[in-house]
Amino acid sequence: MNTSLPTLCDLSNPTLTQTLQHALDQKTKPLGSLGQLESLALQLGWILGTQSPVLEQPQLVVFAGDHGLAARGVSAYPSDVTWQMVENFLAGGAAASVLARQHGIKLTVVDCGVKHDFLQGLPPGASRPGLLVHKATYGEGEGGTADASAQPAMTQPQCLEAIANGQAIVRQLPGNALLLGEMGIGNTSAASLLLSRLTGHDIAICTGAGTGLDDAAVVRKTSVLRDVLQRHANVAAPLDALAAFGGFEMATMLGAVMQAAHERRVVVVDGFIASAVVLVAQALQPLVLQRCVFAHRSGERGHALMLDCLKANPLLDMGLRLGEGSGAALAWPLLQSACALLREMASFAEAGVSSAS
Repeated sequence: MNTSLPTLCDLSNPTLTQTLQHALDQKTKPLGSLGQLESLALQLGWILGTQSPVLEQPQLVVFAGDHGLAARGVSAYPSDVTWQMVENFLAGGAAASVLARQHGIKLTVVDCGVKHDFLQGLPPGASRPGLLVHKATYGEGEGGTADASAQPAMTQPQCLEAIANGQAIVRQLPGNALLLGEMGIGNTSAASLLLSRLTGHDIAICTGAGTGLDDAAVVRKTSVLRDVLQRHANVAAPLDALAAFGGFEMATMLGAVMQAAHERRVVVVDGFIASAVVLVAQALQPLVLQRCVFAHRSGERGHALMLDCLKANPLLDMGLRLGEGSGAALAWPLLQSACALLREMASFAEAGVSSAS
């Protein structure tokens, strides 16, 4: 499948890296005593190409879409929860909404393919604050993907349209940081399928409780997903796997990630679903990982395995498994702190403090 995704450049800059590391080492502290915060500061300076990084106008984008596979009972919740939660985001009542307000992050919800009309009853051309409608409508255009147990979740044209939508969304957003969020009943199944197919791990260790399935339901879910993998046994390429197993929200997020990476924005990766999208992106262009900060290790089975495959070191490990971008928003102050320390913390020479001998 051919796309018009931008080709990412290598951000490796030995001179800048040496300068940043020297600056961190000369701060008034024992060498390396700020631990992971120092490596985070180094990465942020690297991404933004400066010794004095400033994070500006952060954007939390919640990509929403329905999954046809949800009809197979792979979630504890019905598909209607997708559109109901979108309304909750717009009303400011979701966890991600609260955290975004708390930390001064702009939250935007994108209808990538929800089986609901959020503009019903409004005049033609009208919009709603905080909502973008970018449904992947190529082909049937009914909203929501097909049932992956019967056919590919997306046609190739639908997948490509969704990816292009994600690129266009980021081009219109201000700021230099993109926080990834998602909403879509059934999307932990899509993420598990992608993890299994792209890494070769058995689906049983890639599949968890999602929205709260009990042990017996997880066994049934795993059986359904194993059948899906068998139906699409010949699918191997990253974008083909995304079309076969993914969701419109995931394909749109992929386009957004690649565009943000191209623009040297900091990409804050939330949990299992967002990491699955980055797994696809990394399979296409490994350099995308240079721009990615992984917010947390999810409580969802399979996420730790996925992070290991990506060689990612997440900032938080709190047993979160909500999604929505909630983990990305929680981790956001750590990124702000890392930048502030790099910019403002005095060196031994500046403070007149004796350094270690």
